[in-house]
Amino acid sequence: MNNFKITKLQNNVTLISENLPYVQSFSLGFWFNVGTRDESFEENGISHFYEHMLFKGTINRSSKKISEEIESLGGYLNAFTSKEQICFYGRGLAKNVEKTFEVISDMIQNPLFKETDIKKESRVVIDELNDINDNPEDLIFDKFEEVLYKGKSLAQPIIGREEVIKNFSRQQLIEFHENKIKFNQPLIVASGNIDHDFLCSLAEKYFKKNLNPLHVRENLILNNSSTELIVDKEIQQVYCIVGKASYGYNDERRIPLNLLSNIIGDGSSSRIFQQIREKHGIAYQINSFVNSYYDTSVFGIYFSTSEKQLDKVLRLISTEFKKLIDTNVSKKELMRVKEYIKGSITLGLENTTNRMIRAANSYLYFGRVISIDEIISQIDIVNEEQIQQISSELFDEKNMTKVIIKSNSKLIKKAA
Repeated sequence: MNNFKITKLQNNVTLISENLPYVQSFSLGFWFNVGTRDESFEENGISHFYEHMLFKGTINRSSKKISEEIESLGGYLNAFTSKEQICFYGRGLAKNVEKTFEVISDMIQNPLFKETDIKKESRVVIDELNDINDNPEDLIFDKFEEVLYKGKSLAQPIIGREEVIKNFSRQQLIEFHENKIKFNQPLIVASGNIDHDFLCSLAEKYFKKNLNPLHVRENLILNNSSTELIVDKEIQQVYCIVGKASYGYNDERRIPLNLLSNIIGDGSSSRIFQQIREKHGIAYQINSFVNSYYDTSVFGIYFSTSEKQLDKVLRLISTEFKKLIDTNVSKKELMRVKEYIKGSITLGLENTTNRMIRAANSYLYFGRVISIDEIISQIDIVNEEQIQQISSELFDEKNMTKVIIKSNSKLIKKAA
């Protein structure tokens, strides 16, 4: 059953809410369909930087007052930037929903962008960037997409590049705000003990302008190719991702793709976990992943191991690829993975923020909120032949990308 209500107001604000009368709280998100893939190379990182700057004060509130007004009511404010969206969201007790709505509305309509704040925050974001660069477990995912989508805006890291971050100007932020946020339709989504009509009245009260419709993207045209990148770092372990671009949200094959990813590498009962960690004991971290966008996704196998075991791990992964290409999965294994995914989805629904995010993503990618029952039905109808067909397309190693982070000193020793 789908308990969501959807209203599009005359000012183009779209509101989605799910009433959960058995909880005492709410999660409320303001979504904008703009992100890193909508940035030019010269402004890479501005979406993420803009997200930071909206917490630095408005014409009505200081940065401290923004936090105090919400936290004094037992609430919470946060935000995140992805390659396709920016979201500002809050949680709180049901009786305080208007205050949270009003504060976020003020943040996204009346930011100050003070020069002193821009300079200070650029140092904070560069520190955040350095943390990523110092951590191979984070860095490798940025590098993988950089190689996979080379020449496309999806290749750019969400956080941006230091030489760009430190030079963001007040005028750039104002132009980004005016062109991408202020006059564009926010998608407002709430889940919890919240009344839909009251939410609509808040949107009419705090958004007076007629706003533009949601931003629509063109499909990405991409050809996978065999590429390898080695990144030198002074580290003890070797970190590796091997994979390729695959089906996005706009492709029905994304469901069997996610099932296949679970079969090969998600969870301790998956094939590569059992082979590489449990049977051979040559990797502590190893898992598959699918990172989806509107028109493409990133499938990969991620692992860390010692340098002397790297080739053996890659051979074992290759063997598992070939098995899935050559032989259908058993009904028992497919059923296990289906139940695992359905269980994960259901458990995630115990959190109102997860429910809010799921509803927003569903509407942004499909134009409607897809019910859990429909998702489960889509999972249930996937058969063994579909899994093998996706395997044949996905596991062709002639056009896979490989990124390895390893110690430069070891490379020098090996070359010598």
